[in-house]
Amino acid sequence: MNFEAVKAIYRFEMARTWRTLLQSIVSPVVSTSLYFVVFGAAIGSRITQVEGVSYGTFIVPGLVMLSVLTQSITNASFGIYFPKFIGTIYEILSAPVSYFEIVLGYVGAAATKSIILGLIILATAGLFVPLHIEHPVWMLTFLVLTAVTFSLFGFIIGIWADGFEKLQMIPLLVITPLTFLGGSFYSISMLPSGWQTIALFNPVVYLISGFRWSFYEIADVSLSVSMGMTLGFLAVCMILVWWIFKTGYRLKN
Repeated sequence: MNFEAVKAIYRFEMARTWRTLLQSIVSPVVSTSLYFVVFGAAIGSRITQVEGVSYGTFIVPGLVMLSVLTQSITNASFGIYFPKFIGTIYEILSAPVSYFEIVLGYVGAAATKSIILGLIILATAGLFVPLHIEHPVWMLTFLVLTAVTFSLFGFIIGIWADGFEKLQMIPLLVITPLTFLGGSFYSISMLPSGWQTIALFNPVVYLISGFRWSFYEIADVSLSVSMGMTLGFLAVCMILVWWIFKTGYRLKN
């Protein structure tokens, strides 16, 4: 294991975050706070409680997951796409660095950024509503697994994309709608029975459900199912990344 190579890639990606602090940290926090204020005020006045939890408190895990999902994909996809775009990917591919070390550096940095952002948003939400985390270990577990999984997914998107339009297409047209429809702002038990069944085909439901359980011990699906789906998605992303490096798919263009 070439730890110096992993460290170099990781530090370079993290340094880019601090150089663009306004875009990387401040903007997502402000956007999430606006979601919280708007949805909390508009819907919270009509829905006072959801399963015994005040509506403002109920949506906090969903808002954290919304930011973690989108930022993990964005950070990882841009991190690997930009070297392809400007041609510096050849320097990485010609260096004595294994594919595993490349993934570890880029995905590790993207996941770290998302985890930090998620914790900042969680602390910011504490300024609006009282928060109590029943199972902090499970909360961190779901947070880390989600950040790593979607950073891997973003890494795949960054390699697949051959233009900035494709780089934004999956996050905007697929991930964001799935997150909004995945129970970020409501419990799927509030939906008609037919729509509840349809919602269970949304993988984001399981991520948000498990994460919300760690806060309030309420969930749309059982904890074991949520964890199983999260680990399953992680395994699929790992297999896809392995296949990409095995075949050399779009690494050099």
